[in-house]
Amino acid sequence: MASGTTLATGKIDLSNSIGADLPFLRRYARALTGNQTTGDRYAAATLEAILADPSLYHTSISPRAALFRTFHVIWSSAGAPIAEDDSNFLEHRAQMHLSGLTKDSREALLLHTIEGFDLNELGDVLQTSAEQAQNLVQQATSEMEKSMRGAVMIIEDEAFVAMDIESIVLAMGHHVTGIARTHAAALSLGAKERPDLILADIRLADESSGIEAVHDLLARLGDIPVIFITGSPNLLLTGERPEPAFLIGKPYTEEQVRSAVSQAMFFASTETLKPVIHHRQPA
Repeated sequence: MASGTTLATGKIDLSNSIGADLPFLRRYARALTGNQTTGDRYAAATLEAILADPSLYHTSISPRAALFRTFHVIWSSAGAPIAEDDSNFLEHRAQMHLSGLTKDSREALLLHTIEGFDLNELGDVLQTSAEQAQNLVQQATSEMEKSMRGAVMIIEDEAFVAMDIESIVLAMGHHVTGIARTHAAALSLGAKERPDLILADIRLADESSGIEAVHDLLARLGDIPVIFITGSPNLLLTGERPEPAFLIGKPYTEEQVRSAVSQAMFFASTETLKPVIHHRQPA
């Protein structure tokens, strides 16, 4: 949305509400598509649709739910695609996996666990009942966790957090290759066993960047899906530069970690990570 644009319906000025929720709409869109560019394109299409027809933004529900509901209408009408390039084997495989999931279940899982919508709000977004929304979340959890198992590397400097994440990942049936607290330890761990997924903090014990550690791992190991953990997720959801496709905030819940791991295991779209290092701004 252009700077200074004001969008109003009746007496309600929507611009402030949409601006506050936009970073998290981007996060949701990126997790659905596994790609920053594609996800941001759907978020932008949502804003354009509201500008063109403010009646799409339902003021009878909460502002946040109204924004995500508009997105979902657009997403559903487009057929919920995840990949524009089927020549990419891993993205094509993800598409095949997702085609077997119950309709709207993956969306319900993300909205509930990552974006924090309660079941009533979830029903508003998906235009269904709270009971059906709960069924969709449970269905997605079951279907996605059964669909894929793999090896997970954890890059985290806080021992308690690392152990907690490890226990969640193991309970999901995945194998943990190890826990690294520093940039050097991450590279050493990656050299011993190639993971299927990397779960990384932004700041490490040696005061280095977790993004840099991941960048170097991907340069050596090739494309691997990555989930970043940060206390300030909105700082990496501006859309102003290449940013991670998968992101959860601290403090996190077990449901959030489970959902993010299940989603990321479907994708290998790590193309957005490399330019983060090349274009990062001075501190």
